[in-house]
Amino acid sequence: MASFEDFKQQFKGDIVTQHDPTYQQALDRWAANSRRDAAVVAFVKDAEDVALAIKYARAAGLRIAIRGGGHSAAGASSSEGGLVIDLSRYLNNARVDPDKKLIYVEGGAPWKAVDHAAIKHGLAGVGGTVNHTGVGGLTVGGGYGWLSGSHGLVIDNTVQLTVVTADGSILTANETENSDLFWGVRGGGSNFGVVTEFVFKLHTQRAKVFAGPVMFSPDKCEQIAAFLDNWWPKAKPEEGMIVVMLRGPDGTPLILTFIFYNGSEEEGLKAYKELLDIGPFVNQAAEVPYEELNNMTASNPLAEWGANYYYKGVPLPQKPSDDLNPKKFNEILKHTSSPDHVFGVLLEFLPHNKINSVPADAAPFRRDLSGNTLILIQWKDDTPEKSLKAKEMAHAIASLLPTGEGYGNYTPESDALPTARAVTADKTKALFREHYPKLQAIKKKYDPDMVFNQWYTIIPA
Repeated sequence: MASFEDFKQQFKGDIVTQHDPTYQQALDRWAANSRRDAAVVAFVKDAEDVALAIKYARAAGLRIAIRGGGHSAAGASSSEGGLVIDLSRYLNNARVDPDKKLIYVEGGAPWKAVDHAAIKHGLAGVGGTVNHTGVGGLTVGGGYGWLSGSHGLVIDNTVQLTVVTADGSILTANETENSDLFWGVRGGGSNFGVVTEFVFKLHTQRAKVFAGPVMFSPDKCEQIAAFLDNWWPKAKPEEGMIVVMLRGPDGTPLILTFIFYNGSEEEGLKAYKELLDIGPFVNQAAEVPYEELNNMTASNPLAEWGANYYYKGVPLPQKPSDDLNPKKFNEILKHTSSPDHVFGVLLEFLPHNKINSVPADAAPFRRDLSGNTLILIQWKDDTPEKSLKAKEMAHAIASLLPTGEGYGNYTPESDALPTARAVTADKTKALFREHYPKLQAIKKKYDPDMVFNQWYTIIPA
């Protein structure tokens, strides 16, 4: 491809540069601090557009980022001075085949599109817990959701992918066709290409579920932990809970539990009776339409679009009270007194028996975790000082919690972007462990020049 003009002529979608009035809008991201001033934003209309954008970027020496939902707090969907392949404007639909219980989802769709399309047929797929998260990034990183207890990870329910690779090839990847690529993308992140379509299994789903936020004052900490210690080892596939240590808007410490039961209100009240008997000061758990489930968490102030965010993921402890106890909560509070920052320590209790029953070599994703903890710091009006303070807070909290590589989609920025090759390789090896050599071989085959390098970059073999 000789020139930018040639690229523009062949490209069917929209190309936005710094000279266009919609440029700032084209850089919009969930985490405002993950915005980067791209040289070119290419809003693709199809896989052929993606191939053209890759070829142009490589010829022009522009670093490529892929934007699906734009939800990466680490900035993986942005590229300073590079080219962004943005799937969100045109490739954002979901189409259901109710007879085969499959859903065909374009690479720029948010989970809201999946939830709403599937439930019309009495079906649902495993999806994220926040419905404005993009399907693409969450899936290629593994993908946990409220239905994981029953149906596993998103990657365990992925049956086919359409992937545009570094040389511009448009490939179908499934168990029988380009099966190595299919294996690598399901957990190996954005290392191998741009996924323009996902095909997921759907499952029969009741129209309403029992869910909602239940809030407690911190003096109930020990009682909540005792409930969790008893409940968690035998939690049913239909159940799930996220427990958050945080401060309220006025700085008052509190414990928020978001409870889920894939059943009726009667069943849900029975499942969580011992928790509710502790005496919350707010209880909004109720029977809600399934498609509203992930909207409830999406409208939480800690998930607000356009604020600044810093993430750090660590493993969930084997015993909930190891992390949720008055002593540790008080230590966390000492590190989170900044008036400019809001924090949440989210303990995700999504039953893992189904997830961990999948053979370890089925995909490059860990099958030995009991769950994930997310340290989330949010702030407004970004400055270098506030950004540094957020990182310091997150790492101080992490020092109080279990050590080890957390969920890859919860990576902080410093872990995601490639620096020295040795450092990148160390971080990536820690995430992928025994799967790393196989991923290196797949990387060498499909992306030997490391064109895709925005998330736990795999060094080709």
